[in-house]
Amino acid sequence: MSSRSQSPLIRALNVQLPEMVSTLRRYVEQESPSGSPDAIASVVSLIAADFARLSGRIRLHTLSGRASKHFGPALQIDFKGPRRAPRLLLLGHTDTVYPIGTLSTTPWRERAGRLYGPGAFDMKGGIVQALFALRAMLAEGPLPCALTLLLVPDEEIGSPASRTLTERLARNADAVLVLEPASGAKGACKTSRKGVARYTLRVHGVAAHAGLDFEHGASAIVEAARQVLAISALSRPEKGITLNPGLISGGTRSNVVADLAEIVVDARFLTASQASRLDVELRKLHPHDRRCKLNLLGGIDRGPFERSTQTARLYRMAARAAAELGFHLAEAAVGGGSDGNLTAALGIPTLDGLGAVGDGAHTSKEFVVAREMPRRSALLVKLITALADV
Repeated sequence: MSSRSQSPLIRALNVQLPEMVSTLRRYVEQESPSGSPDAIASVVSLIAADFARLSGRIRLHTLSGRASKHFGPALQIDFKGPRRAPRLLLLGHTDTVYPIGTLSTTPWRERAGRLYGPGAFDMKGGIVQALFALRAMLAEGPLPCALTLLLVPDEEIGSPASRTLTERLARNADAVLVLEPASGAKGACKTSRKGVARYTLRVHGVAAHAGLDFEHGASAIVEAARQVLAISALSRPEKGITLNPGLISGGTRSNVVADLAEIVVDARFLTASQASRLDVELRKLHPHDRRCKLNLLGGIDRGPFERSTQTARLYRMAARAAAELGFHLAEAAVGGGSDGNLTAALGIPTLDGLGAVGDGAHTSKEFVVAREMPRRSALLVKLITALADV
């Protein structure tokens, strides 16, 4: 599309693209893995300072709970709107999957219109786009609706400490817009996500000397190997159900028949009914060697984000907004979970995947398509404006 045929909003944001890129670089170069509270606090400080210029009310939440000491603060920024207007929640996270030091081997780089760096796509690019969207709106006057931005520090590991805060703020919102990365090269938004469950199967065997007393032992490792096959057999990819025994451990020494082994399983499903049936099947697992015992721990981590009529309505509004800006916005169903699963499960209208366009999440090749950033900011502006008029 030529610059002349672009909407005035996109043209104005295109002028700001160099600043958007430099802002993203600042955020990316402040590494922020989930388990590093000091690093999270540092990136939150950068982000809060940028949003403070927009006169939002900034709150830092020290998260409660046993796991909270492992994470940095959650950042909440509130913007006022007309009293009778809807209230929106913009949802994202500041943590990444990359350990401190990743930048030394995977530094920030710009190449062929792509912006590479740990966490650029998932999801610091989405935070930058929200910043510039709100800045563009406030440059025209007061916001048309009340709005809260919430960035949590632990989404990449299941939001154990921030879940209660997210759900509390979502209950006060009329709709939730999730700033997670878009889907695919064309930037589809996400109208459904699989649910996620995590299980640990502990296998208890009988220890024995592998040379002197082998017959009296019952190997937890051998039993675990059989259980891995049984668990894998429950997968039904054609129905959207997958089980991945992703971690296995056990034993103490090679000359000891192992008396303990553990299997950690990631399970994904499309619907709540699938999750219930899957849980029942897993709890029916029985030992092949009767001398062994099984103990299944865990359960649903995030319920499925199913495509409701409310989500479909939000998507149609976003698609109309995109059309007004001169591009097509598709929708997609994806396998990964997000905090959008939590808000959708509460019955709050939720639309996900409104963040950056790019690829390679959680890999050394993660990138954002630079030229899409102004367009995604413009989409957010248009969608917020449309929701304020409902």
